[in-house]
This record gives sequence, C-alpha cells and structure tokens, in this order.
Amino acid sequence: MEVTLLGTGAPAGLPRSDCPCAVCASALGPDARAATALLVDEALMLDLTPGAAFAAARAGHSLGGVRQVLLSHPHEGPAVEVPAGLPQPVRVPDGRELTLLTGHRVRALAMDAGGTGYAVTGPDGQRLLYLPPGGAPAGLEEGSVSAEVYDMVLADVVGRPDALARLRAVGSVGPTTDVVAVHLDHDVPPGPELRRRLAAAGARAVPDGTTLVVGAYEDVPDVPRRTLVLGGARSGKSVEAERRLESFPDVLYVATGGSRNGDTEWAARVAAHRDRRPGSWRTTETCDLVPLLAQDGPALLIDCLSLWLTAAMDSVGAWDDAEWAAGGERALRERVRELTTAVRATRRTVVAVSNEVGSGIVPATASGRRYRDELGRLNAAFATECEQVLLVVAGQALVLRG
Repeated sequence: MEVTLLGTGAPAGLPRSDCPCAVCASALGPDARAATALLVDEALMLDLTPGAAFAAARAGHSLGGVRQVLLSHPHEGPAVEVPAGLPQPVRVPDGRELTLLTGHRVRALAMDAGGTGYAVTGPDGQRLLYLPPGGAPAGLEEGSVSAEVYDMVLADVVGRPDALARLRAVGSVGPTTDVVAVHLDHDVPPGPELRRRLAAAGARAVPDGTTLVVGAYEDVPDVPRRTLVLGGARSGKSVEAERRLESFPDVLYVATGGSRNGDTEWAARVAAHRDRRPGSWRTTETCDLVPLLAQDGPALLIDCLSLWLTAAMDSVGAWDDAEWAAGGERALRERVRELTTAVRATRRTVVAVSNEVGSGIVPATASGRRYRDELGRLNAAFATECEQVLLVVAGQALVLRG
C-alpha cells in the first residue's frame, strides 16, 4: 500500500497567509506545507484540500482513479471545489466500515476532540491509521482499537503527543510502526528543531508530495534512553525534559525537591510543574535515585539533579569545612559514583534535569563555591553516561551530544 502526502500542514497551511510569526516567516521552500491530504494507492483520498489535483500531478499521480474521498474534520473557510471526476467527499459515522472495490477496507474511529480517524487496511493486509488535527482516538481504555497493530500512523504528533502515548499503551503503535507527523503548524520552527522534537517522540516528518510505502522499514533515530537536560533558571529546561516524554505511555516523575515545610512560593512552583504534566504521569518525591534506576519500569523524569546534590551535601555535612575535610568530600564522591554507576546500568528510559550554574557570578561564600564546583562535577559525570545531552538557553535547546 502506497500513501502520497499531497500536504502535511495544518488546515490553514504553513506558512499561514495572515501570520507574521517567526516560524511562518521561515517556512519557505521545502518547509512550506499545504493542508494535510493523503492519496492511498490512487484509489482512496483522505481529506480534500484546495489544489489537490495540482499537488497530485506534481507528485506524479492522478486523481482519476479515486473511488472514495473521506473527510476527517470540518473544513473552515470557503467550500473546497471538488475536481471533476472525483466522488463527493463524505465523513463516515464512527464505527462504520467501508469496503472499496479496490480491496481497501476503511473503519471510522471516534476521536476525543471532534473529527474522525480512519483505519485503512490495504489489499496486502498492511494497516494505516490517519488521525485528524488535534485529535486522539477515544475509548482506548476499553480496547476499541487495541487489536490493531498499525504499520504506519499519520497523526498530529506535535499538537497531540499524548495520542501516540495512548496508542503505544494499548500496543497499536510498536517499535516497527512508522510514525509520520502531519497537520504541522507554526508551533515548532521547521528544519533541525522540528526533526529533533519528532525524533524524541520516535516520529519523523516528510515534505509535501512524498510517497511512502506502508510497512517498509524506515531508519528513524532511536529515542535516546538516557538524556541530560541542562539550563539556567527559567531557561525552559524542565519544559524541554517533559516534552521529550509526552508520547510515552507511562512516566514516573521523580521530584527531588521535597515540600520545604510549608514554603508557599515553593509550593506554587511545584503546583505549576504538576499542572503542566500529563494526567497519566505518576509522581514520587525522593532523592533515593539508585534503587529506582536499578528497577525495571516506566520512563523516569528526574527533576532535578541540582536538588539531589543539595540533599546529598546536607547528608555528608559538606557545608562545614571541618566535616568536609574529615570525610564529607570522600562520602559525596562515593554518592555521585553510585548514582552514575546506576545510570550506566539502568535499562529504563531516563530524562534528568540539572542546573548549569558555572557560567554565572562566582558565589561570595566558600560553601556556595563548593556547591557550584560539585554540581559542575556531577553534571559532567552524569553526562558521560547519557546518549544525549542538551543545553537549554532562552527556551532553545542546543544539542551537545547525540
């Protein structure tokens, strides 16, 4: 089964004609995207958009053999003219199944945010899932599509990464599923940043006009198993770390900061982090990281190593010069060694956050300078054990490794 992407952009296209944002200004040439529409084996069309016939011709295809046109979501703006010879577009009621004379079977899936998803099975048995913009399949917990393992999924990966997480949780998206991002809007700059964001979700994007073979192997970069995200205060490092795990079906958020005994400002910070995270994530408050790393289980998001170090230095008396010299330094080095050894041996997916403080003002106190130095050493040792290391500056992630 072959799928030609006549467009891969959001319903308004990219760039948007009336938008002056930086992303739209840079979405030129191969990064420009028409509204998403798919041509399946030149027999089935999913979503009809303006200029579809010309887009097909540019891709070396014809719409002359199309026997069914299905819409996945309401189209705003002026009515789209149906090219001569095409059947009238329709939306299939949820749960209804169609069988085309060409041997394709199409089942309509209910979405959680309007629109209709389509599961297409080709004459050769290959399975394709197409989701509308902003939508995720509804009712997955009841197993409505859990029996289906898709060879290809085309979805709004940037806007709804949780849709991938749900599909992975029920086994509909597996290690060999080719996940292709469509409905791309001006949320992410095109080019390297888009590729990096999608790779973190195990997905990819292709230019308009690309023809894909469903079931063919595609060399998509593996999701890094161990990642360290560095950054200064309010740099966006926690948001970047959370974003990397949004498409995972299960995540354990490891908060190392504690409650701080009724500190209302700290409680407000914690609440803001919690509200930003997906509701399916679980949270544990602990600095005992080594046992968690040694266990099998879901992905870990550790936020953050700088607070873990504070607790570790508290426990060995590192703030007192005499205790530091009498064995505190040696004890802290051993704790860091145990942590990095556990990171090296872990089989879990781990994303850890840490502060980068070495580029700021030199602390005025000896204890402050000690903390700065030890955090630099911890970050370097932890980074050595990670496949990917990022530095976040002003909300922009710079890849240092991986």
